[in-house]
Formats: sequence, C-alpha cells, structure tokens
Amino acid sequence: MKAISVLIISTILLSSCGTAAPKNVAAGKIVSCSVIPTDSSKTSGTSLTCLDGNSKVLLESIKGPAVINVWGSWCVPCRDEMSFLRELAATGKVQIIGIDVEEADMESARKFVIEQGMTWPNLYDKDGSTKSSFGMGVPVTWYLDSEGEVAYKHVGVLKSKEQLFSEVEKYLGVKV
Repeated sequence: MKAISVLIISTILLSSCGTAAPKNVAAGKIVSCSVIPTDSSKTSGTSLTCLDGNSKVLLESIKGPAVINVWGSWCVPCRDEMSFLRELAATGKVQIIGIDVEEADMESARKFVIEQGMTWPNLYDKDGSTKSSFGMGVPVTWYLDSEGEVAYKHVGVLKSKEQLFSEVEKYLGVKV
C-alpha cells in the first residue's frame, strides 16, 4: 500500500513538470498587431484576430523578414523553445510573430504570453483555420523572406538559441 501511495504521489508531481511559468523571466505583454508589416495590396486569405482583441491580420499580407512561431499554451515543447525566441526578440533584428492554435480561449493565450515573457505580437487561431497553411501540430516555426515568401519551415521544437539564430541567418540573411 505504501509503494502504491509513493507511486501515485510521484506520478502527480512528475506530471506537473513543465507547466509552470519560467523563473526569472520578465512578464510579457500583449502587443498590438499594428506593428506587423503588411502588404495592403493583398486582400484575400486567412485573417486572424490579434490577442490585443482590437485588430485582425491577413496572414498572406505579412511582409518579412519575419519569424512566425506557431504555438499552444498546452504544448510543453512550445514552452521549451520560448527562451530562444525571447533572445531573438531582444536583438531587435527580425520581426517575430506568434500564432496561438487549438487554444481553449483567448484569455488562456494572453496568460501564456504574459507568463512566458513574450514581447511580440501574437495572433489567435480560434477555429484552426491555419491548419491548411501551417499543418497539424505544434510547435512550427516559419521563416518569411523580405518578400513575405516562405523561405523555410521548421517542424518541431527549436533545440537551441544557436539553431534559431543560425536558421535566421541562413534563411533570412539576417545576422544576429
């Protein structure tokens, strides 16, 4: 009986790993999507609501160079790569845009942005409309060149800052 109790307690403790906010990370902020550079001549495609609740962005109109990171607050690997994205954002060399998918509600997404120290605009894909563009599953990181064309698609978790910075330089031509 004692062994079963220890097993149950251990399982509960281990299953909670990776779900808390990171320590020593400054609070993020909900950034207006009006800072996302767009091409106003593009008028059709997939439009997503900004987490600020005040605007929408047509995905096909986004200009680069930009890194688009597709995430979900429930996704542990998404949490794992946030420190690398924060470091990239701190350089100020390339636009980062987040897209939250498969989220229960917008408030959960906003809470994640604050807890994870995200300081870039984030869009909310309430109904999964980006699945046809971005595919199933998260995380996925897209690299858009200066013309807004997809230069590279990284499926899965970014493993290091060096990997992210190397991909930004290789696919976007931006030295970070």
